[in-house]
Amino acid sequence: MPEVFPARGLARPPRPGEAFIKALLFACAAFSILTTAGIVLILGKESFSFFREVSILEFLTGTVWQPAIGRFGILPLASATLVTSLIAMAVSLPLGLMVAIYLSEYAPWGLRQFLKPVLEVLAGIPTVVYGYFALTSVTPLLQGILGQENVQVYNMLSAGLVMGILILPLISSMCEDALSAVPRMLREAAYATGATKLEVTTQVVVPSAFSGLAASFILGLSRAIGETMIVALAAGAGPNFTLNPLKSAETMTGHIVRISGGDLSYDTIDYSSLFAIAAMLFLITMLLNLISRRIVGKRREVYE
Repeated sequence: MPEVFPARGLARPPRPGEAFIKALLFACAAFSILTTAGIVLILGKESFSFFREVSILEFLTGTVWQPAIGRFGILPLASATLVTSLIAMAVSLPLGLMVAIYLSEYAPWGLRQFLKPVLEVLAGIPTVVYGYFALTSVTPLLQGILGQENVQVYNMLSAGLVMGILILPLISSMCEDALSAVPRMLREAAYATGATKLEVTTQVVVPSAFSGLAASFILGLSRAIGETMIVALAAGAGPNFTLNPLKSAETMTGHIVRISGGDLSYDTIDYSSLFAIAAMLFLITMLLNLISRRIVGKRREVYE
């Protein structure tokens, strides 16, 4: 076997601006990491001062949140967050997946180029507008259907429904990208066996894009848990431990907005409790991201 010698004269000396560009890119990456570290540090510091006065067990299992009497049970806020998020996902997941399937597999190219920007416009509407829409339009509609005596003016159902509309463009766009990434050869192979368009879509394309679809679903759930203005305006302004979506309740993000906007003294337990709630939200979203990465890693299809 002939000996291979490295090519000579091919190495290009670095340009003067390349070192600066590399340093700038490294600084941008480091800035994002340091920002995250700073958030974790502040949350940990303030939460530690809170848990010095309130036990973690009481915080996680208590069913009453009334700082005025020293009761700091997170379950009323967590239950409202769970109910509104599940309602939002029940709306956005099936609709978003069906929209993505239509855009990826059925829509003509021209119609697809028109519908995608229209859907993305929904994501650009300020969330405060969605909140007032839920309060002034969706709630009266629900009261007319289910009875005014059954549906409170502030309720979790209207907030969850409108939140689902907010998340719909995000999920449909990500699902459409995942479906479009499935190679054309898989579709053609299924058609060659005599499969119909619906069979190819449901039995070949969707299973092949499962990892991307699951990641979009979990990202949508994280977006629903972190939504603030819709639940602050439409869901309610008082902690209420209930799973009835027709009643008023306050979510974790809604409580943070309401309390932080008032006259709240620093270095008090009420002030520290906001950071404890924020830390809980941070841990939940981080856990969801870890689950998403694990699903993508285990179920990801690699095509050559």
